[in-house]
Amino acid sequence: MDSNYSAGNIQVLKGLEAVRKRPGMYIGTTGIDGLHHLVFEVVDNSVDEAMQGYCDAILVVLEGNDVVRVEDNGRGIPVDLHPTERVSALELVMTRLHAGGKFDKKSYKVSGGLHGVGVSVVNALSEWCEAYVRVNGKLYGQRYKTGIPEGAAGELGAPVLPYGESVSAERGTVIRWRPDGSIFETTTCNFDALSNRLRELAFLNKGLTITIRDERLSTPKAHQFTFDGGVRSFVEYLNESKVVLHQEPVFLEGQREDGTGGQIEVECAIQYNDGFNEIMYSFVNDINTREGGTHLVGFKSALTRTLNEFLRRSKQAKKIDEPLSGDDVREGLTAVLSVKVPNPQFEGQTKGKLGNPEVRSVVESMVNEQLELFFDQHPEIIAGILEKSVLAARARIAARQARDATRRKNAMDSAGLPGKLADCSEKDPALCELFIVEGDSAGGSAKGGRDRRFQAILSLWGKMLNVEKQRIEKVVTNDKLQPIIASIGAGCGGDFDAARIRYHKVIIMADADVDGSHIRTLLLTFFYRYMTELIERGHVYLAMPPLYKVSYEKKNFYVYDDAEKDRLLAASGRDPEKVAIQRYKGLGEMNPGQLWETTMDPARRNIIQVHMDDAVEAERIFSTLMGELVAPRREFIEENALLVGNLDV
Repeated sequence: MDSNYSAGNIQVLKGLEAVRKRPGMYIGTTGIDGLHHLVFEVVDNSVDEAMQGYCDAILVVLEGNDVVRVEDNGRGIPVDLHPTERVSALELVMTRLHAGGKFDKKSYKVSGGLHGVGVSVVNALSEWCEAYVRVNGKLYGQRYKTGIPEGAAGELGAPVLPYGESVSAERGTVIRWRPDGSIFETTTCNFDALSNRLRELAFLNKGLTITIRDERLSTPKAHQFTFDGGVRSFVEYLNESKVVLHQEPVFLEGQREDGTGGQIEVECAIQYNDGFNEIMYSFVNDINTREGGTHLVGFKSALTRTLNEFLRRSKQAKKIDEPLSGDDVREGLTAVLSVKVPNPQFEGQTKGKLGNPEVRSVVESMVNEQLELFFDQHPEIIAGILEKSVLAARARIAARQARDATRRKNAMDSAGLPGKLADCSEKDPALCELFIVEGDSAGGSAKGGRDRRFQAILSLWGKMLNVEKQRIEKVVTNDKLQPIIASIGAGCGGDFDAARIRYHKVIIMADADVDGSHIRTLLLTFFYRYMTELIERGHVYLAMPPLYKVSYEKKNFYVYDDAEKDRLLAASGRDPEKVAIQRYKGLGEMNPGQLWETTMDPARRNIIQVHMDDAVEAERIFSTLMGELVAPRREFIEENALLVGNLDV
């Protein structure tokens, strides 16, 4: 290391060099999420045009060779010379950080892209990028290589785009790029993941049509999203597989001044179902505020206060000795809250939480006034909601008593741990693994084969509870689930505290058959509903035990499916008669050494980390597969049956 530290050591990054040097500062990661972030940065600019009323069509195309194209029929990026910079505004937007039309609040009253770095970051992180703008039928464009213009921006010779089509012949913007493979871990976008976010944006902007097309396949596929009902359609979509208490979602909307001359716009749709879970999504300027914020606090406060006021006037008040809590009034609630804020103050770089105090008061007063008016006009709806909320309150009290009776005194102390748990000696949760194993036989093998320094084993037995159909008091008192709750040590439901998690790897280890798949599904349903953060933090895994042991010439090979077995046999050059093939019907058939070698040894095992990339689709899948309604489940199975490679029945 050079001990001479002077001005010559200070590096100045010019233009977009800083983005290429530290891409994570701008897009979070260089993995698949960062790759998709590029697409959303460009799409968000188009959506901003839609929010101003200038755009009603957006097209996203995944071309061959990992090229992405985004088109819209908005006003188009300005192409005239900038008055002070003396270069085309198009070049400024594409090559300068913090250059955009969203700072003075004249061109854009509200916007999701507040920092002006979006499309320039896309340009910087691309092997090459092209920008085309149509204005009054004329076509302008510029091409860039790793963010650097290859020529001046200007009018092209013909008003036809180099690749053909466009969503508009008169006006709009087209951004086309190929992500830089030297920066990203992968340059291949996931069609389904992009589709999920684009569907969400279409819900939030009624009347906007968003199309995504995948041209990388021999038979291209496409989705087109347009929802005239906006957030009402969103709620109906979320409740498709549920029994609703009232057919039409309650829709609330309005706008109020924010105190600085701007207008805060509020849209909200709510609909109750007969389930026991709360489904709530909140957005600010189309940004999913996963961590909530002042707008969500205002909504929840108004809902709780309004229902308590109606409870006070009803006969239901005699059935409970304390006011309804927020959890009580949100049991079975599906809600989507969308606000448009001129000057949003987000907490954190990810924009996951809104901090504006004035938004809370606007949302709270508006929701309170409009809900009170609606329920006064629809007494049959409020009566059903109150009855459900009172039952939820009584269940909450029972669940609280059950939790108090079973809660551990200290999350790091082994006192009070279930008898079926063989704990590990390590006390640092980051180094600890918990294997959840079904059956005493498999549990015995796992206990014998584990590394007891950092691997704990919890044996389960009997039929697992489907929590999708149960209230929380049934969950926390269930003799199959109590050991899991106690072992993980962080509580469950509203009582869950991620800081108390005792194991940073919770590994579901079930047989490689239909029964094992069912157990995995039931456990994942439990974790999703009552320990959601366990999944969100990446602590849940699926073990992958082998299906066969293939032996010849005194060598053993473990394979995980029929295709792998066939490949191994073909490569061996031997007839099956000369090869010993053992089919494992369950984990209990493996001795401790085999289980360690194939499924538990960190150096050799295969485990799958459970991700939740799309919360909306996760909600719908769990509701469809594990809920009460049979018809949606049958439809799902019929649509996806052919995707199952090997169903062992």
